[in-house]
Amino acid sequence: MRARDSQGKLPGSAIGAAVLIAAVWGFNFVVIKVGVSGMPPLMLAALRFFFSALPAAFFVKKPEAPMWKVAAYGLLLGVGEFGFLFTAMKLGAPSGLSSILLQSQAFFTAILAALFLGEKLRPHNVVGMAIAAAGLAVFAFASSGGAGGMSPLLLSMIALAALGWAGANIVARKMPGANALGLMVWSSLFSPLPLAALSFVFEGYRAIGAAISGISALTIGALAYLVLFSTLLGYGLWNRLIMSHGAGRIAPFSLMVPIFGLASASLVLGESFGLVDAIGATFVLGGLLVHVFGGRIGSPSSR
Repeated sequence: MRARDSQGKLPGSAIGAAVLIAAVWGFNFVVIKVGVSGMPPLMLAALRFFFSALPAAFFVKKPEAPMWKVAAYGLLLGVGEFGFLFTAMKLGAPSGLSSILLQSQAFFTAILAALFLGEKLRPHNVVGMAIAAAGLAVFAFASSGGAGGMSPLLLSMIALAALGWAGANIVARKMPGANALGLMVWSSLFSPLPLAALSFVFEGYRAIGAAISGISALTIGALAYLVLFSTLLGYGLWNRLIMSHGAGRIAPFSLMVPIFGLASASLVLGESFGLVDAIGATFVLGGLLVHVFGGRIGSPSSR
């Protein structure tokens, strides 16, 4: 039944669930922006992964993988991706554009997979990367009036966040039997302490103490969203869809995340999206589309 379902028409319930997750993850960037306004970013990331791990680890089965791989996944995702992403957004990276630029993880993943896993880069992968690189160049060299004021420092931090995500993807590929929710919960055990240590070093105990003692309902709500919706519900439901319908049919729905990210940033935060932003975003998303779907053009299944 499952094999037949993975080859037949994707049911409406699966499409609806995939779109819902994309919306949750897109709105996540607005929530991060709200969260870092009331809490130092590295400490917010530490709390996010602490509450993602506990008490869930007592109820979710440990993934069937060596614990060092689970730890590596947690450090790359928690410290590498979200440490840089949260800090960049605290320093002024717009949430909408961050949701687009973070998708460069797809290209980093392909490059790392070629280097460390022996996977081949196809011509359409290279073309997609070149198109997206042109978009990143637009953001990097645009005047201060465009690209939401994204400085080279902020662009570099978002790129490092994407590289951390890509590294976590490579580690996950070495754990094919691991349940995605179990991996997310148990790997989260390894992120809070390094993030908290970095927070004390770079953000200071006074800022942390003031934020925790004066924590607002809005910050608590943002943290709850990050833990319950973005992490536990999002990854749990996403994993269930992939197991039922196949990664190849579900993964492309992640391309909708930047759409929801841009829309929610505009509606909730009032972020502007000018001509330079539109040109850069078009190149990045266009390159991503070529990277994901380019191999299907001319294939027997596409005819």
